Amino acid sequence: MAGRVPCPFRPRAFVSVLTTRAPAKINLTLHVLGRRPGDGYHALESLVAFAEVADTLELVPGEDLTLEISGPTAGPAGPLDDNLVLRAARHLAAAVPGLRLGAFRLHKQLPVAAGIGGGSSDAAAALRLLAEGNGLSLDHPALIAAARATGADVPVCLDPRARMMRGAGEEIGPVLDLAPLPAVLVNPGVPVATAPVFKALGLAVGQRLDGAEHPAIGHGLDAEAVLGAIAPARNDLEAPALTVAPVIGEALARLRAQGGCRLARMSGSGATVFAIFSDDVAAQGAAEAVRTAQPGWWVEPTRLA
Repeated sequence: MAGRVPCPFRPRAFVSVLTTRAPAKINLTLHVLGRRPGDGYHALESLVAFAEVADTLELVPGEDLTLEISGPTAGPAGPLDDNLVLRAARHLAAAVPGLRLGAFRLHKQLPVAAGIGGGSSDAAAALRLLAEGNGLSLDHPALIAAARATGADVPVCLDPRARMMRGAGEEIGPVLDLAPLPAVLVNPGVPVATAPVFKALGLAVGQRLDGAEHPAIGHGLDAEAVLGAIAPARNDLEAPALTVAPVIGEALARLRAQGGCRLARMSGSGATVFAIFSDDVAAQGAAEAVRTAQPGWWVEPTRLA
C-alpha cells in the first residue's frame, strides 16, 4: 500500500509500562514573516525552548489502542477520540505495518489552548513511546511523517530541546544547547484558540509582515547571551492576541512588576505568558507573588532550555 513502510523493529520484550514527559513548548520569539501564497499558511520564524513543567504520558504496550486522561487540566482536554495522542498513534500505525500499540495514560498538568503546545507535546510523547516500544529511531521517516500529519508543532516536540522552527513548523533547526533560563509561566485561565488570533493579525494570502529580521541565535549560548539575543525580537501574535483576550496584558504587567524580571513575553498565540528572571530564587518569589495576587491563575516557576 502506498505510503506504508516496512517495520524493521524489534519490540522491547517484557516491558510492562513506558513513561515519558511532555514538556511545555515556549516560543521565546515568534516572528510572522507573512502568509504563503501557495497554501495560505503563515510562515513563522521562532526560537523554541522547553520547560521543566510537563504532562506525563505512559504506555502499556498491547494490541489495542486506548487512552485515559487524568490530572488537574484533564477536563478541558476535549473528547478522547479526537485527542492528539490517538491521532499521532493512528498516523504512525497507518504507515508502519504491524506496529505494536497499547494503552496510553495521560496525566494533564498543562493548560489547554494556552500557546504552550500541550497537545502537540503530548502527541510527540506518544510517538516517542511507540518508537521506544517498537525499536524505531526518532528519525525514522514514518515517525517524522506521523508528527507532521498530526500537527504543525508536533515535529519540534519530538526531541524537546531548544532550536529554531521555521515555515509552518516543518523546518526544524539543530539543537542549540542553550543554557537553562530561570522563568515563570503564567496562564490567566482563559483558553485562546489560534485561529481568532491569526484572524486578528489580518494578513491576506501572499502578504508579508513588516518588521526587523529575527536575530541570529548561536549554539551553546549562556543565559546572558540568550537574553541579549532575544531581547530585540518579538512575538508578532502578542498584539492581536490582546484584542482577543485582554487579560494577557494584565498577566504580562504582573510579571514585569516582579523583582528580577529580565524579559516578559507571550508564548505562541496565548494566553500563556512567560518571564525570564535573574535567578531561580527571583523566579520562585515572583511565582509566589503572582499566585497570591491571582489564586485562580496557573502559575509555575520553571527553567527553559
